Amino acid sequence: QVRLVESGGGLVQAGGSLRLSCAASGSIFRINTMAWYRQAPGKQRDLVAVINSGGSINYADSVKGRFTISRDNAKNTVYLQMNSLKPEDTAVYYCYANVQSGSYSTRNFWGQGTQVTVSS
Repeated sequence: QVRLVESGGGLVQAGGSLRLSCAASGSIFRINTMAWYRQAPGKQRDLVAVINSGGSINYADSVKGRFTISRDNAKNTVYLQMNSLKPEDTAVYYCYANVQSGSYSTRNFWGQGTQVTVSS
């Protein structure tokens, strides 16, 4: 019933910027926590940034000062502004949402992932 569609990934040079978007659609009453994760080849999925419905935000230490997470509740969309990108940021980025729908209690949903590649 709920799907998350990501966009904005691509190839950039070190020091460049990208803005990722993830729009949730379907049977949604309220979205609680939204977050961005990333997974590099051969590595586990790591939390990048998280924002709850009240606006509280936390970042991984590796991206503090460079990335900014935000959300537009009217559009059911979460964003990740990535500045000063490094080759180490190369990964598949996944958005996550904990959703309360009209048919279910809260459930977790994941986007399909979008590739971010940072060249040196």
